[in-house]
Amino acid sequence: MPAMDDAPTQDQPEKPVLRRMLDFFGLKRGIVGLLGMVILVGMGEHMAEQFLPKYLLLLGGGFISVGFLNGLDNLLGALYSYPGGYLSDKLGTKRALLVFNLMAMFGYALVIFIQAWWAVIVGAIFFLSWTAISLPATMSLVAKVLPKNKRTMGVSMHSLVRRVPMALGPVMGGGLIVAFGLQNGIRLAFAAAFLLAVIAIVLQHKMISEDRPKGRINAPKAEKNPARLFRRMSPSLKNLLVADILVRFCEQIPYAFVVVWATGWLVDGVAAHRVVNELQFGFLRAIEMATAIAVYIPVAYLADKSGKKPFVVMTFGFFTLFPLLLLFSQSFELLIFAFILRGLKEFGEPTRKALIMDLAPEDAKAGMFGLYYLIRDSIVSLAAFGGAFLWMVSPKVNFLTAFGCGILGTIWFAFRGQDLASGAVHAGR
Repeated sequence: MPAMDDAPTQDQPEKPVLRRMLDFFGLKRGIVGLLGMVILVGMGEHMAEQFLPKYLLLLGGGFISVGFLNGLDNLLGALYSYPGGYLSDKLGTKRALLVFNLMAMFGYALVIFIQAWWAVIVGAIFFLSWTAISLPATMSLVAKVLPKNKRTMGVSMHSLVRRVPMALGPVMGGGLIVAFGLQNGIRLAFAAAFLLAVIAIVLQHKMISEDRPKGRINAPKAEKNPARLFRRMSPSLKNLLVADILVRFCEQIPYAFVVVWATGWLVDGVAAHRVVNELQFGFLRAIEMATAIAVYIPVAYLADKSGKKPFVVMTFGFFTLFPLLLLFSQSFELLIFAFILRGLKEFGEPTRKALIMDLAPEDAKAGMFGLYYLIRDSIVSLAAFGGAFLWMVSPKVNFLTAFGCGILGTIWFAFRGQDLASGAVHAGR
């Protein structure tokens, strides 16, 4: 009887307050190690990532290179997701994460030592890999370590902690750029990223247990064929995927140009439309992440206790409104409001990820998660590439096209999306 497990008895004394808090937040040893690693690698990544569009323009890459980088980010997110899930199912989370960290470090080194726009693109193939390729592994670890009634909380803690470096990293990176200039500031940020990745490898070795020992008998075979795995995807998960693709079009069409819109760009050698400097933009990102962090825990608690669909619908709505508000943000004060709204788009993101994991087969959670992102980001990468061409028509066309895609995705999920309770029925078929 579940109630007896929670209520203290004469034979079962009440748990200490600290133990109850750790249980409430799903902070098992492996999860704590994972979260520490996310902070370290994420801090290095986000010190420079937001300013790469400006860096590419400085090195002579042009607007097409900016769109290409954003499209590459999405395409790699797609292409790496399924191999990331496969390697996690095959090697185990610990060994898979080590491989992913080494890839990112190689990418950092390329940007540090080669000062050319093409080196940024080539390096991105490796340092952009960490988030994309490691996500199926991290979600699989959460699913393995935590029970179903704690998975949304576990995913939320992962998402919350990810936002700490996403908040602080751009401030530190913006400070380096203001102090040392764009070119030297970016290189210093990548040097710090390399060092933090080394520390993360040591932490994961100490904290994360090997979940797939060498030579283990009766281990489930990782699925290599994505088409075969796709046939196991439930109707509920497919409807979520369609809506998610449309909403990500809304996000990615203007994504790489948000920093360009806010901090200005050159037109015939003259700065145009500069609202804030790079350090102020770093603070805007910090405001966005602080907003996201503030909503994660209460939303996770409510979503674990009730249906997930309302939270996902609201999230899609916030995604949709951001480009429209950004279009009319012509001052630092309006940009603050816009970035608060952008932070609220994380309202139901952990809930959506937890829904994916719950609807995935028990024996292939990392693989199914990777397949979902393979399909989604392969298609969405077209929007990211196309965003550059829309921007060259005008920023207004870029933002309004994104807004329209968001409306379609939100409506699709509002009418076709299913809650966990009804979706679980399909998953079990």
